[in-house]
Amino acid sequence: MLAPLTVAVPILAAGLLVVAGRWIRRAVTETVSLAAAVATAVCAVLLAVGGRTVTWLGGWRPHGHTVGIVFVADPIGAGLAALAAILVTAAIVYGWRYFPDAEIPYQALLLLFLGGMAGFSVTADLFDMFVFFELMGAAAYALTGFRVEEPESVQGSLTFGVTNSLGAYLTLMGVGLLYARTGQLGLAQMGVELASRPVDILVTAGFVLVCCGFLVKAAIVPFHFWLADAHAVAPTPVCVLLSGVMAELGVYGIARVYWVTFSDTLAAPSVRRALLALGVATALLGATMCLAQRHLKRLLAYSTVAHQGLFLVGVAVLSPDGVHGTALYVLGHAGTKGALFLLTGVLLNRYGSVDEVALHGRAGLRTAVAWLFFAGGLALSGLPPFGPGLGKGLAEDAATHAGFAWLSAVFVLVSALTGGAVLRAGLRVFAGIGSPARPQHPSQETSGEHEAPEEPITGTPVVMVGTAAALLVGALAVGLVPPFSAAIGRAAEEFTDRYGFVQQTLYGIRPLPPVEPSGTWWSPAGLLLGFAGTALAVAVALIAVAGVPQRLARSADWLSAPMGLLHRLHSGHIGDYVAWLFAGLAAFALLIGLS
Repeated sequence: MLAPLTVAVPILAAGLLVVAGRWIRRAVTETVSLAAAVATAVCAVLLAVGGRTVTWLGGWRPHGHTVGIVFVADPIGAGLAALAAILVTAAIVYGWRYFPDAEIPYQALLLLFLGGMAGFSVTADLFDMFVFFELMGAAAYALTGFRVEEPESVQGSLTFGVTNSLGAYLTLMGVGLLYARTGQLGLAQMGVELASRPVDILVTAGFVLVCCGFLVKAAIVPFHFWLADAHAVAPTPVCVLLSGVMAELGVYGIARVYWVTFSDTLAAPSVRRALLALGVATALLGATMCLAQRHLKRLLAYSTVAHQGLFLVGVAVLSPDGVHGTALYVLGHAGTKGALFLLTGVLLNRYGSVDEVALHGRAGLRTAVAWLFFAGGLALSGLPPFGPGLGKGLAEDAATHAGFAWLSAVFVLVSALTGGAVLRAGLRVFAGIGSPARPQHPSQETSGEHEAPEEPITGTPVVMVGTAAALLVGALAVGLVPPFSAAIGRAAEEFTDRYGFVQQTLYGIRPLPPVEPSGTWWSPAGLLLGFAGTALAVAVALIAVAGVPQRLARSADWLSAPMGLLHRLHSGHIGDYVAWLFAGLAAFALLIGLS
């Protein structure tokens, strides 16, 4: 019963806070929310280490056609639920005493968000994936626009809500089409039905619609526009959840649905081509936009977009090794990006700004915040032995073995550009190196200057810096503990074993333990590419603070014009983003449909 508890504990605790919170002291509400998050993390970790477990709620086991609700918690799914709980715990600890006038709604929404993410991670029913998709979305919209007194907050939340709700409706339409064809909602049952009949356009359309809903949540180009706008206005602890785990769940949803339901139905080359095309485009565009930002939260948000593209590329290889590398990459990225957002929150609360230009030289180099920020930038660039570097190296190896060696260059370039952007910001903000960058398109760029602090501080609270440091230590541990990587390798083998999933879910036949895969640790090529990406990131940062890009842009219109176009495409207008969403739907359908 651990899987239902993983979902029920945060949701019940949220209800308790809403009903009884007004009559109990604030310290009690904070303790309850923290205890619920920790309990959820413990349940999820126990699930993750226990292998695949199947739970039919209410004892409604399948007999032919069924609408019973089933939770299937394997190490990858349960691990994502554990990651979500750990990040929510970090958000609660970091945000201790946040929003003094609205403590109960804030804590309750965080727990509902956790419940939705945990449910999405462990359910094996396509309709329930949609339900938990909507639960996590509704909580995320409210958390993003929590400061309703600020128009920018409301606008960012509205953009987030409209685009992601449209994505959810696409998923629901896909669920309806697939249910009409198979009469099933369970992923395993639906997969069995689809594998027994020829593929037709209705099945393909159902897959495209379901995946496009998940692609919106994953912020994959051209469904990505909402993410930077939401991060720019969301409270800092919420940004940790949006970038660290929620967007990654979109990629997880695509992988889960493909392997369990469609891997024996759709042609693998078509799916691989579509996912690779979108993943590479996302990685390159996200890295380019990341490098062009001066608003630190938007810079980190576009870095997330870039790395989401790399996660999708790792899944698109369609091999257990690709899933292995991607899973480690996700874990290392979550700790690294979470720490960088929390450190940016410290700057916002202390100086009332997240603008790289306005903060130039103000923060000082001899602080823990500075050195943690630099460590985060190096980790993001793939520096061994941090977790992102190990995950990236294994994903590169998987791509090479699948015949896509050129993808290693994409991994290195994107990691170097995003890590270089963070290091550039650190050199300017903490070390005061170089002159403040002058924006090339001031009317189109978001500055981040004069923002209202979320919790004004005069010093550097130990709890805030300590939480960021703990997340970075976690990211380092991912790349330093060989047994952990080996366990993730076995989990990836189990995740991609469709036959074993179906046998255990429908017939209670537990498959043999997966064989430990080869290549679960640092390879010479992975180490070399990791150090090369780091060196390139440092070079990018030094070139940027030296003002070379600005001088090139002033002397070459061919360089300035494309960046201006990219800024104009990210207009902030909901109508533009919706148009791009449907353009992306058409493009994805075309890529899947090409034989």
